[in-house]
Amino acid sequence: MIGKITNILKKIVVGFLMLYGYNLLVPSVAIIPINIVTVILLTIFGLPGLIFLILIKLIVY
Repeated sequence: MIGKITNILKKIVVGFLMLYGYNLLVPSVAIIPINIVTVILLTIFGLPGLIFLILIKLIVY
């Protein structure tokens, strides 16, 4: 049980760090806000989720 919780917390931290790192590297036009929805999306989907968020940001806005 503790192993599952630890695994989920690791994924949440990695998702947050992926968003933070992406926001540091890109120009201000394509910044993705760090909120609970985006972090959960990255926790579930990982790198494909980040690519999906980038595409939505570039297409919609």
